[in-house]
Amino acid sequence: MERYRTRPAPHPQRPPAQRRGAPTAAVPAQGGRTRPALARRLPRPRLTGLGGGLFACAAMVLAGGVSWLLFGSSLFVYGLLFLPVATVTALWVRPADLITAPIAAPIAFAAGAWPLSGGSGGVGGQLMGLVSVLSLHAGWLYAGTLAAALIAVVRKAVLIGRRRMPRRVA
Repeated sequence: MERYRTRPAPHPQRPPAQRRGAPTAAVPAQGGRTRPALARRLPRPRLTGLGGGLFACAAMVLAGGVSWLLFGSSLFVYGLLFLPVATVTALWVRPADLITAPIAAPIAFAAGAWPLSGGSGGVGGQLMGLVSVLSLHAGWLYAGTLAAALIAVVRKAVLIGRRRMPRRVA
């Protein structure tokens, strides 16, 4: 019985240092020190619109849990944690889905604020508590949404500028 290979053979034209899984060569850095070639450029995540929204919601639910457990449901801490989540979401979303970052930010704020709302008396009481949290801490909500929107607009402008550069040169 024949046994088939489980790994593909290495590409014959590539030198051994460029094969997948091979250690990278050291690149001299400024100042004469050497560092690995992979440390020069770290990969940046590219989330879809839905992935960015899910990331933001999950991060804000986690932030709400941290605020509830460690800081006694402090909405100040929750608002401080919202700002980096909104900016990171706007930075990590794909260029084609940039419009979703400022839309996902307030949804994520509301999703994470639900456990902190402190409402009582069933679903109506919980909903009123959430509305109260959203209205009393609208400054954090607006600041994070504005940060996400500004990052999305700047990234879009840079992308448009990069597309037009070759046309001007030619």
